Amino acid sequence: MHAVTKLELLPSAGIELPPQETEACLAALAALGLDRFVRAHAATGMLTLTPQAASSLVGDCDTTSLCRSLALDTHGSEADLHREIWLALLAAPRTLAFPSLAELHAAVRMRANIVRAARKTALAFHTKEAERPEGLWTYARETGFTVLPSVSLIEALERATQPERSGRLYDFSCYRATEYVILLAMAQEARQHHPELYDRMQRQSEIRAVMSGEFHDVFLRELGDTEDPLPPAYYVPGDRVWFRNPDSASSDVTGFEGSWVFYLGDGLFSNFWKRDQPFTLQSKCLEIYHWRHGLFHDAAGEPQLNEDIVAERVAQTLQDPAETARIVERMMRLRDPKGVYQWGGCIDRTRESPRWVCPGSSDVLLPDA
Repeated sequence: MHAVTKLELLPSAGIELPPQETEACLAALAALGLDRFVRAHAATGMLTLTPQAASSLVGDCDTTSLCRSLALDTHGSEADLHREIWLALLAAPRTLAFPSLAELHAAVRMRANIVRAARKTALAFHTKEAERPEGLWTYARETGFTVLPSVSLIEALERATQPERSGRLYDFSCYRATEYVILLAMAQEARQHHPELYDRMQRQSEIRAVMSGEFHDVFLRELGDTEDPLPPAYYVPGDRVWFRNPDSASSDVTGFEGSWVFYLGDGLFSNFWKRDQPFTLQSKCLEIYHWRHGLFHDAAGEPQLNEDIVAERVAQTLQDPAETARIVERMMRLRDPKGVYQWGGCIDRTRESPRWVCPGSSDVLLPDA
């Protein structure tokens, strides 16, 4: 048995489980060598980082240096990827309540699935066209892109987003691509641990695409809100993250309203256009800031964006440490509300992650299956 640290007061943060599962959770953390970083309250089922670990590993709720602090290799070691996910969850500034330890384990596995898939995802950037692999997908205006009968949902998603699986890049928006990566991660988990849910996900994919706002409502949960935002540098591997373009003029260019990415861990964010060049917080801030300098209008008067100019401006800025610091400070502010372009930066107030998927506690309610 693992001793549970007695606490007089436990912050309203970290992970909350049914109290009877606290010891089993500590055993799982011990198997990863993480129990020394954790304090727990058996009576309430709350687990969080010790004050010492919180201070040394995630000061100011900044999780982007976890890997460097602990010398974790999340590319070469699946266990290290799980360690980073667990520690970031334990550092949550808002309580993450799970109905069971099984659901918590599923959440960790799905986040790892997202990271692996996002690292492999590469797209052809096109804001007004879309395509999917022939023989796997079909399209109708009323239903969107649907998977052909007898085609595996997992195979269809992998072939659409991973060029090693299909041999080519397909036109996507970054937003739709994030939906496919999330759906793939959830389908992989469901196929292994909740086959009935996987069958329903398969049927839904053959009937009608679940997209945009409906996708968010069906498949995702959101941590933080406008009145109670998350700290700017708090991220968990597998988070879907929105970086907003705070410049009103260049945000009128289709596809440049902002950027949807995944947090990959180790301080890096996905780059679907150049997947071998993931973003850091600094490089993402600089790119979005300089979108304003790539703005031009075509012969029809439509706003467009020259990404070569953006890249040049970013490179120039990086040669000037003071200017780099000024821009990053400006962009690291929380974003303004929708429709407002004043003093905010590009940082969103929330993070998104998959809903529960385990038998008996899943809250994924598919609309047509």
